[in-house]
Amino acid sequence: MWVSSIRPSSPTVAAPTTPPYSADMELERALAFAAGRRNAVLTTLRSDGRPQQSVVFFGADGARFTVSVTDDRAKTRNLRRDPRAAFYIAGDDPFTWVSLDGTVELSPVAASPDDQVVDRLVEYYRLGNGEHEDWDAYRRAMVDDRRLVATFVATSATGILPDEG
Repeated sequence: MWVSSIRPSSPTVAAPTTPPYSADMELERALAFAAGRRNAVLTTLRSDGRPQQSVVFFGADGARFTVSVTDDRAKTRNLRRDPRAAFYIAGDDPFTWVSLDGTVELSPVAASPDDQVVDRLVEYYRLGNGEHEDWDAYRRAMVDDRRLVATFVATSATGILPDEG
């Protein structure tokens, strides 16, 4: 059996102190944390049950999170078959995060630059980016890209957030 004889050459440095954290997670507290963020990891389920993850930009409205997706992506196919999903939202350090469980509702695919789906995609864009320099081009691109709106609806939460105080 091999045993390492390496010993540290400098004194042990204490880990930085972290604020007290709470593992108890009420959905409302997790949603309040998520409301101040814009990026998440969306986890869907492949047909064999394995997770498939995608980094997404989202807009939050209470327990509803809007994401723009394309019709031909794995996450879209997975959600059509099984709407269960998870939304992982990281904080500013590795010990601050929430994970939301829920389901996803998919809109129809954008079919015309003036349809309701494209109107929702315009709202989504404005939330994160403000005004577009050419809305007509944006609207055409949403149709050409076969975009749709995925709305994640959170039903429960886990995570670690600093204790309020």
